[in-house]
Amino acid sequence: MNRPRRLRKKSSIRKLIRETHLSVNDFVYPLFIEEGTNIKKEIASMPGVFRYSLDRINEELEELNKIGIQSTILFGIPKSKDAIGSESWNDEGIVQKGIQHIKTQCPDIYTIADVCFCEYTDHGHCGVIENNDVDNDKTLINLERQSISMAKAGADMLAPSGMMDGMVRAMRDTLDLEGFVELPIMSYAVKYASAYYGPFRDAADSAPSFGDRRTYQMDPANKREALKEAMLDLQEGADILMVKPALSYLDIVQDLKRNTDVPIATYNVSGEYAMLKAAASKGWIDGEKMMMESLTSMKRAGADIIVTYHAKEAAIKLNNT
Repeated sequence: MNRPRRLRKKSSIRKLIRETHLSVNDFVYPLFIEEGTNIKKEIASMPGVFRYSLDRINEELEELNKIGIQSTILFGIPKSKDAIGSESWNDEGIVQKGIQHIKTQCPDIYTIADVCFCEYTDHGHCGVIENNDVDNDKTLINLERQSISMAKAGADMLAPSGMMDGMVRAMRDTLDLEGFVELPIMSYAVKYASAYYGPFRDAADSAPSFGDRRTYQMDPANKREALKEAMLDLQEGADILMVKPALSYLDIVQDLKRNTDVPIATYNVSGEYAMLKAAASKGWIDGEKMMMESLTSMKRAGADIIVTYHAKEAAIKLNNT
């Protein structure tokens, strides 16, 4: 009889033959920076996650350094919004200032700028509105402006998240033209129109004021289209491809890993985080164990990078293991 259980007998042998290994180096931690002063505001639907003003952000940066998290992705909450999201390419905007602040205070932290418009528009959609829908090509023009502004501020990487056709090519061309040829792009190449984003919209004040985002984000039922989107972004110059959300789309992560030769990221989104936290608070699950199991499943499916609100807790767990 074949006895696979021989290799499960003791903890030491289980660790020795373990196929998938999580590391603190896998994690990117999202930071929400709000314009204003003396702000540290917990997001009600995301326990343990806060919005900070720049004068309070150092306490978060110090914690990240202490536990070994070296990568962040920044989201901004500006005081003023308009129909085109012009604050997103203001060189004195909140994310631009955030990048500069982090580079001054913690130069070793790798700083990724999310490049989109939903936090900056008064309607909450990801671009310029024409005829009650986002106009793709007019939005690309503003995306170029935002990209250059973030690059000038000192971002280490740009991450376009709006799912506009041609977004990576537009950014790559303008970045190269302006001399930012070394600045990488991590594209939200496969971003589904998901119900799992709800808490993020509270975090970033980015809920759409009308309709939804199904004309530009992907249908959750589609799989082949994901590979098409990813390949288009690769052709346009993406350095890293992201799948968002994570847990319900691990088959997509695996497909991209098998069919491409670039790093694959996945975003463990706000709804996934909130559900786990809510169930753990009720005592229905072991939150820590489920967190680690969920993150391991993303790595096992093929993710090289995991953007997650669990990053700090998971890092502490890994550091103590």
